[in-house]
Amino acid sequence: MAVKWTGGHSSPVLCLNASKEGLLASGAEGGDLTAWGEDGTPLGHMRFQGADDVTSVLFSPSCPTKLYASHGETISVLDVRSLKDSLDHFHMNEEEINCLSLNQTENLLASADDSGAIKILDVENKKVVRSLKRHSNICSSVAFRPQRPQSLVSCGLDMQVMLWSLQKARPLWITNLQEDETEEMEGPQSPGQLLNPALAHCISVASCGNIFSCGAEDGKVRIFRVMGVKCEQELGFKGHTLGVSQVCFLPESYLLLTGGNDGKIMLWDANSEVEKKQKSPTKRTHRKKPKRGTCTKQGGNTDASVTDEEEHGNILPKLNIEHGEKVNWLLGTKIKGHQNILVA
Repeated sequence: MAVKWTGGHSSPVLCLNASKEGLLASGAEGGDLTAWGEDGTPLGHMRFQGADDVTSVLFSPSCPTKLYASHGETISVLDVRSLKDSLDHFHMNEEEINCLSLNQTENLLASADDSGAIKILDVENKKVVRSLKRHSNICSSVAFRPQRPQSLVSCGLDMQVMLWSLQKARPLWITNLQEDETEEMEGPQSPGQLLNPALAHCISVASCGNIFSCGAEDGKVRIFRVMGVKCEQELGFKGHTLGVSQVCFLPESYLLLTGGNDGKIMLWDANSEVEKKQKSPTKRTHRKKPKRGTCTKQGGNTDASVTDEEEHGNILPKLNIEHGEKVNWLLGTKIKGHQNILVA
């Protein structure tokens, strides 16, 4: 049964995060930030100067009262027990920040912005150690890979998904979602057919660190596997009638939450499909290369996961919730010992 938490915001809620100790934080338009208890009671509220939208909030796993919040081009570090003043703040991005990600060792913080840049902050020394610039449009989402503190994935409104290693200033691997789709479609497109561009909105990495998902404007969810310095699309399926605004793997599983501009929330179990792919490599039609840890990009193959006729039957949502409002953020977290889905 759905419970609505009210009294924390008067404008659209844009982002959510939960601490290991059950505290929650939400950011909204106009610079609003609210801390919540597990029962949905607002515990504290603040409004950032300048009233820039709060686009991403992130608790420190090792220090559950420490909160990172991005607003405009700034990242503020806060103590969630006392939201009066920032403990620290960083102005390292040139344009509005869309997403924050901490690596597992908590020494690096990534911030993706509207210029297409990803800045990497050394948290301890408080300085930018890398500036990753390859997206040609807004970089909408960035995520460090669990168990690999020097590796991250990103996506953007240039329809590109990238795999990065912080040892290099350039991406290890890039795919263009729109080009991949064009290759996969058989035959010419009819002139009257309109397709939404595959602008990539959100990325989420599973706890294993090797499987990640991307949601895009074309209503499609894609699941990739990292193989050494390359990635390969494992699955592509469509459940939303409008753009997929959020994807979120539940902790320690291949259960994937998706939220869309169609006001729907869906839960998918990618586990059996991912395992099936591992067991049946004969389905792949590209050549195997002798080099270890490399693979080719999918192109023009007849993979069952991406052909239109089979995709709906191939994987169906385990849960389909008519939320009714555009989904700005999704979070799967345990509250009082029970798994909950939080929707902004």
